Amino acid sequence: MDYIARFQELSMQDVDKVGGKNASLGEMIRNLAGKGVRVPGGFATTADAFREFLAHEGLAERIAAKLEALDYEDVTALARAGREIRGWMIDTPLPEALEAAIRTAHEAMRREAGEDLLFAVRSSATAEDLPDASFAGQQETYLNIRGADNLLDAVKRCFASLYNDRAIAYRVHHGFAHEVVALSAGIQRMVRSDRGAAGVMFTLDTESGFRDVVFINAAYGLGETVVQGSVNPDEYYVHKPGLAAGKRAVVRRKLGDKAIRMVFAEESMAERSTRVEPVPEADRHRFALSDDELLELSRYAVVIEEHYGRPMDIEWGRDGIDGKLYILQARPETVRSRAGQVETRYQLLERGPVLARGRAIGAKIGQGRARIIRSAAQMHEVQPGDVLITEMTDPDWEPVMKRAGAIVTDRGGRTCHAAIVARELGVPAVVGAGDATRTVPEGTEVTVSCAEGEDGHVYEGRLKFEKAEISMQAMPEIPVKVMMNVGNPEQAFHFAGLPNEGVGLARLEFIINTTIGVHPNAALDFDRLPEDLRREIAAKAQGYGDAVDFYVEKLAEGIATIAAAFWPKRVIVRLSDFKSNEYANLTGGRLYEPEEENPMLGFRGAGRYASPRFRRAFELECRAVRRVREDMGLTNVEIMLPFVRTLEDADAALAVLAEMGLERGKDGLKVVMMCEIPANVLLADAFLERFDGYSIGSNDLTQLTLGVDRDSSLVAAAFDERNPAVKRLLAEAIAACKRNGKYVGICGQGPSDHPDLAQWLMEQGIDSLSLNPDTVVSTWLRLAEKKG
Repeated sequence: MDYIARFQELSMQDVDKVGGKNASLGEMIRNLAGKGVRVPGGFATTADAFREFLAHEGLAERIAAKLEALDYEDVTALARAGREIRGWMIDTPLPEALEAAIRTAHEAMRREAGEDLLFAVRSSATAEDLPDASFAGQQETYLNIRGADNLLDAVKRCFASLYNDRAIAYRVHHGFAHEVVALSAGIQRMVRSDRGAAGVMFTLDTESGFRDVVFINAAYGLGETVVQGSVNPDEYYVHKPGLAAGKRAVVRRKLGDKAIRMVFAEESMAERSTRVEPVPEADRHRFALSDDELLELSRYAVVIEEHYGRPMDIEWGRDGIDGKLYILQARPETVRSRAGQVETRYQLLERGPVLARGRAIGAKIGQGRARIIRSAAQMHEVQPGDVLITEMTDPDWEPVMKRAGAIVTDRGGRTCHAAIVARELGVPAVVGAGDATRTVPEGTEVTVSCAEGEDGHVYEGRLKFEKAEISMQAMPEIPVKVMMNVGNPEQAFHFAGLPNEGVGLARLEFIINTTIGVHPNAALDFDRLPEDLRREIAAKAQGYGDAVDFYVEKLAEGIATIAAAFWPKRVIVRLSDFKSNEYANLTGGRLYEPEEENPMLGFRGAGRYASPRFRRAFELECRAVRRVREDMGLTNVEIMLPFVRTLEDADAALAVLAEMGLERGKDGLKVVMMCEIPANVLLADAFLERFDGYSIGSNDLTQLTLGVDRDSSLVAAAFDERNPAVKRLLAEAIAACKRNGKYVGICGQGPSDHPDLAQWLMEQGIDSLSLNPDTVVSTWLRLAEKKG
């Protein structure tokens, strides 16, 4: 009988022999080492070895009898039975031949290395990690195992973990007979990530299923803290097409607090081989990975995905001694990659007091009574539909997680156990919420919203929301391109799944206000600011070189995320159009902004760009756009200038762009202009000589044509884009662009609010309608009906 198989002898043809995890390690070592993918070596015990162990001293018969009499719905009885079975297995000696085979393989690896090695011992069930059965972390892993005796003990404990509570419940839930599932222990040379970093990466976005990015999590120390959810890790996105083109395609970063790390303990026994310690404050405020490391990991991920021909879930580690990156395991991603052609979109219709916020898992909304669970002993308190709120979960919690209407954890990132299980179950979850167990009162009715981007919120009360079925199928042809208005980069990957022809309006204001929150002049003048402002800005800029780098990089990341989501379709980025009162609300803003009686008609738009008061600040925007186009390779980004009052303003702004390396026509760069002032229509031929087209801003155009303050409720009834005077200007703007052979679209609110206006614009021959995402499908189908 073959008790042992070395990884290099294995392939995916051996899943029945060593389970999916170990077969995958062999597959990568045999086929991907030549492509630069590093996988630590080792060996695996076989399914036959496990079955012989169960046949030893009547173990199999005792286990079968215990499970046959078990009521699987009784969580307490399940825990008691699992504990008893595991005790039997740990007390039963391994068959002599199996023990000898493990000792021989261990000694062979030690001799090859010329030193005493440390090992990771991981469990790989024969039904684990297959496309239809993949709950991560069902069985146990033991790290920092040194010496043959400790290794044998760890193998036996791996065997016993096939009868963990969650593993038993999982097999019942998925219809696997207990006796047909065997376990293989993978014995792998340890990567010293205890002195480096580790994490998880996916070859798609785990929340939207968007395929063109690699999503990477990273924290210091061993990767178990990331998987378990005991640490809030850094998060990164790398754009695959840019990576393939040799660009520095890291399009997004988010700094995690990384408060703790798991490192090796002094002992190398299975149950006492690791310990947790605090991460030094300075390291917490730095990113755990450099851009070069992110690009290297992403190349590994793409190679692995291409080899397997499907999206993958990959664990990695950086050795703190040799500094190299290693792949520790890889398995198919099984949730988003199998999503159907119809999705349910949720939208919150009202807001309430926010009790907690963290990372959104999924895009649903859940409601129920808050149930604060501080230990596994309280799990029986969770009733069907309750909102489970706890510090963190582990696989033992899976039976009770199935009952929850939503899940909230204080700790964890988007690849932690709670997040993985929530996706599998289709339950909305908010992870890494910090102190939800303290801020959400027990028994309170709450709404858990994951439908607002990357941030998830726990609101007090049962709030109104709606859901709609959205078809992802091919849309009918119409004589106008339907584009989208996108302001929040965190929702871009979700929006990209809708039918679309690109982004007609990407707003910078959301990025500046929400992600950055600092006035650009305050970033530039950081060293001259009062101490309190410096402290506030420095706290926001953690992880970046200085305040200016922070401003430019975060702005570039926001633009790049939207551009990557819609690549290679055009993404028209409107440069900043804050009014003075809006800029004043940013950190440091009141030092630089004038007080104006009517900011809507004041110091805004293109009139700022060449002004001595703002030019240096505008140059930061230009640097961000250049970084996106040149360094990241996202040349689908085009520029749009807002609120251009005069030809002189146009020429001055274009001159600054050219000086900053963003000359119209250079490297295919298109520069369009917002047509939102009556003067833009009256002098259209002259303006269009300077630009590649118009994007009509119907909000301001209506306001300025009718003399109506669109922010005033007193005259709101008079604000209507369908007014004959407004429609006449719209028609003349479209005709002018057609006459000059230039692009013309509309990005104002009008076509989203008024289907009849969208129909009229299509009849006028407009090139594109840029709509709010929630109206794209309905407007498109309605226009197709009218066309028919």
